[in-house]
Amino acid sequence: MQPKPTALKILDFVSIIVLAISTYLALFFAPTEQVMGQVQRVFYFHIGTAWVGLLGFVLAAVAGIAYLVSKNMKWDRFEVAAVEVSTMFFFLTIVLGSIWARPAWNTWWTWDPRLTTAAVTELIYIAYFMLRAGIEDPEKRARFGAVYTLLGGLSAPITFMVIRLFRTIHPVIVGAANANQEKMSMTPDMRVAFFFALFAFTVIFIDLMWHRIRLGSLEEKVEQLKLKVSM
Repeated sequence: MQPKPTALKILDFVSIIVLAISTYLALFFAPTEQVMGQVQRVFYFHIGTAWVGLLGFVLAAVAGIAYLVSKNMKWDRFEVAAVEVSTMFFFLTIVLGSIWARPAWNTWWTWDPRLTTAAVTELIYIAYFMLRAGIEDPEKRARFGAVYTLLGGLSAPITFMVIRLFRTIHPVIVGAANANQEKMSMTPDMRVAFFFALFAFTVIFIDLMWHRIRLGSLEEKVEQLKLKVSM
């Protein structure tokens, strides 16, 4: 593998810094929520991981389209990286949501529309890796992955919009809520912590994506060597 680019080294450092700042803002700077108390501080990381998780699934779908059009394997590497990193972040979203739900709703899990669609989305992308692993031909695997992420990517906007389409106990963070929904209000300090968390996790997402794409390039070279040896 080629030496790590200087820009990536800098991004690694910046990722650590923004994560530390976001942690400080969430745990100490933002005021304690009057109803839910200290557990509400999980909210900032919960939203941050959800944002990059859904973002990555959409980017994977775009990369899938790019591969189907160009047949360039770089888009397959990008797609795999986006799905892998986003699946990890979205799993953290579900875990953090459960931690938040326990004192707020008196249960770790409930089959609320938002939670149900989030779980389905996570399972869709876990299955993506299981199914990809069963295809040996690189081009067939890339073509399958492109079509799968294109169809699977539909789950991301559905998960985002479901609390606006159905009655749900999950609060609305962005956008107006209807009469049956709870609109979560934030103080100015809460908004600072909220928007910085979105920024911080976006930086971390880009950093991890870059690392995963470089790893994917190495995996592709190893696979090509194996094919040459087996011929």
